[in-house]
Amino acid sequence: MTNAPSKKYEHIYLEHKGSITWLVFNRPGQANSFSNELLDEFTDALECLKSEGAPVIGIRGEGRGFSAGYDIGQVGKANTTGQGSAPDPVADRERLSRNVARYIAMWEHPKPIIVAVHGYCIAGATQLCVYADITVVADDAKIGEPTIPIGGGYIAPLWTPLVGHKRAKELAFVPGNSIDGKTAVEWGWANHSVPSDQLVPAVESLAERIAKTPPEVLRIKKLSINRAAEAMGFREAGKHVAEMDALLHVAPSVLELKQKLGEYGLKEVMKDFRSDRTTPLVPSDDKQE
Repeated sequence: MTNAPSKKYEHIYLEHKGSITWLVFNRPGQANSFSNELLDEFTDALECLKSEGAPVIGIRGEGRGFSAGYDIGQVGKANTTGQGSAPDPVADRERLSRNVARYIAMWEHPKPIIVAVHGYCIAGATQLCVYADITVVADDAKIGEPTIPIGGGYIAPLWTPLVGHKRAKELAFVPGNSIDGKTAVEWGWANHSVPSDQLVPAVESLAERIAKTPPEVLRIKKLSINRAAEAMGFREAGKHVAEMDALLHVAPSVLELKQKLGEYGLKEVMKDFRSDRTTPLVPSDDKQE
């Protein structure tokens, strides 16, 4: 008999429903952005769910969207030495590496993990989805890059084993570029795209079918498929992203952008990078001569 998880958290919550235990991001007022505290609770909950909860783990976000990615206020502070505003690339790299390690823990987790994406899934939130076993998205979900290009080599490289290098580059080169749920499935980033009001029921139905397979069998099936993916370079893709991002965080153009963020605020700076067109390219309705 399954033991429902009893642990309580502040920035996430666990919800047990039959064959699935939901891990739910619960910062809707902050767009479920990944604060240090939320990430620590996420890591702790994953460890707890190794021995507690249902045979399948589901991850979703409370409110209007899955997650807007890393909490930019905390990220800015984490890039400095703590003495003034001097960048500290060593500390930055360590922080970035810890984040990737949190997602690798999903890859190595003994239970199948399904992510349900609705609303928006931006930047660092997409990294988490890459390491899930299965990703189900709402048709109208917005999945993509941050609007302000103050990082690089941290997000799109993790997409590359799923979507290929050309699509990863197209996504990464345009600030704020995004794809919808149907395109995410077409690209191979997600497994299924469903209407938003059917997202949670669809994942719970899938979990119920998965749970018919004994846990020991699921564990070995996951492990063997992971080994095949790793033989094709999946794990290798994440080895150097922390170094690339930490390097770019001290580039003059990025430091200038961060200064503007401090002076003018996020919304004002975003105006310089917003684009009317998102991936994929939409053919013009004009008749060609």
